[in-house]
Amino acid sequence: MNFNWDVFWQYLLQPSGVYLTGLWLTCLISVLAMLMGCALGLMAALMRLSKNPLLNWPVRFYVWLMRGTPLLVQIVFLYTALAAGGIFRFEDIDLGWFVVPGNIQAAIIALGLNEGAYMAEIIRAGIGAVDKGQYEAGRSLGMTFGKLMRRIVLPQAFRVIVPPLGNEFNVMLKNTTLVSVIGVQELLLSTQMVTSATFRVFELYLVVAIYFLMLTTLWGFFQRWLEHRFGQSDRQPPAAGRMFGRSAMKLLRGR
Repeated sequence: MNFNWDVFWQYLLQPSGVYLTGLWLTCLISVLAMLMGCALGLMAALMRLSKNPLLNWPVRFYVWLMRGTPLLVQIVFLYTALAAGGIFRFEDIDLGWFVVPGNIQAAIIALGLNEGAYMAEIIRAGIGAVDKGQYEAGRSLGMTFGKLMRRIVLPQAFRVIVPPLGNEFNVMLKNTTLVSVIGVQELLLSTQMVTSATFRVFELYLVVAIYFLMLTTLWGFFQRWLEHRFGQSDRQPPAAGRMFGRSAMKLLRGR
């Protein structure tokens, strides 16, 4: 077996600048795209709950489109097809201390848009898991929809949302490899650049696989901490919900 242990240990334990750049970009793109996806998912979930068709149907179309087309096609379409059609072109943004290339912008937006569709369904399911009595009690106290969601519903829905949210971020970490097709130098493309110079394909792809295993494993520990921190027993509603329920019942009974 033609396996060079020296090359394997060198890039695993002492990664070069190219590898470190790819690792940093993988983490950065994953976090920013996930934040964008969560924000879009929350807005889309709330719009989906609306009975107004002007709010409801555009979200339905957005979720249908993002979930029904491959993520790779969405990335290439956003960065390449729009520019080729003369519709929109991503230009580099100079922040003074850092220049954000257009392909990185496209990568974050494409991953964020795709993730938003999945998060919309996850958040909608979490909101739907909250007891309907909480809604009725909130309306009886004169709460607006926004205040009811912010104070009562979303804190209780979060315990249902956390597990699938963690799984989605795990998938996001691995999906960053797809943005290599538009020239983003994440971990996979960095590995390809090194292999073209060293011709040690087996060793270096084994290293990149271990790097991704390390990232997903570390996130798995953090996800379990989140679930332990915010998770609540199905038998016992959150403290905010219990206090809110008691206050509402006192008001309804005229106390």
